Amino acid sequence: MYGFSTVFNGSFAQAIEKVTEALQVEGFGVLTEIDVKATLKKKLDIDKRPYTILGACNPGLANQALDADPDIGLLLPCNVVVREEENGSITVAFMDPISVLGLVDKVGVEALAMEVRAKLERVKDSLN
Repeated sequence: MYGFSTVFNGSFAQAIEKVTEALQVEGFGVLTEIDVKATLKKKLDIDKRPYTILGACNPGLANQALDADPDIGLLLPCNVVVREEENGSITVAFMDPISVLGLVDKVGVEALAMEVRAKLERVKDSLN
């Protein structure tokens, strides 16, 4: 499995706001925000439900990861997806850093991935 998720009780906009705030509490900033729905509409004239990808980064932990392996940037940032399901519920899904960073065979990366996962789990848990 490469991710974990929760259902958010609130609107799509509230989910984006709450996730961003919870990420900040854990030391993450949102570097990118990709509105997939708007992009697909603009580029392909396809209508989709709301779907946003947040690229979250904890600068201190990212620096440690880059020190361990400069190419690890290919696996960063930690993506968080906020999407509206067919039934109108809101899912918030998190990239599992243990799974993704497990691709890197460098000393210290596994412990770092576990620390990032713990922070993202706390973000997830704060949404309920």
